[in-house]
Amino acid sequence: MQYKNTQKTELGAKGEQIACKYLTSHGYKILERNWRFSHKEIDIIAKKENTIHVVEVKTRATTFFERPQDAVTKDKQRFLIAAINNYIQNQPFNGDIQFDIITVLVQPNSETIEYIPNAFYPLCR
Repeated sequence: MQYKNTQKTELGAKGEQIACKYLTSHGYKILERNWRFSHKEIDIIAKKENTIHVVEVKTRATTFFERPQDAVTKDKQRFLIAAINNYIQNQPFNGDIQFDIITVLVQPNSETIEYIPNAFYPLCR
C-alpha cells in the first residue's frame, strides 16, 4: 500500500506515540519529542538512569521494500549525532549517550514494536 504525504505523516506520528508509550512503560522518562536543531530532528530524547537515549523511530505499514531500521543511513546517523551534541551543550548533563532505534510495524489489526538498543555508535568522521 502506497501512502500519501498526509497518511505518511499520520503513520509516523502514530509510531512515535507508540514508541513513547513503550519507553515509558519500560521506565524511561521522555525528555523531548521531535527536538529540532537547524534542519536536524531527533524523534525522541529519553532518559533512563544515567543515560540519555537518542531514539529514532521508523514506522512502516509494510516491510516489503526494506526493514525500517535500514532507513537509518550513515547520513541520518550523522544528523542525529550533530543534533544531540547541540542538545547536550545546552543541558546540564553528565552521563552516557546511547543511540537506539524503535521500529513500529502498523497493520490493520496489529502493531509490532522492535526496540534496538545501541543501534549505532558515533562515527569518527
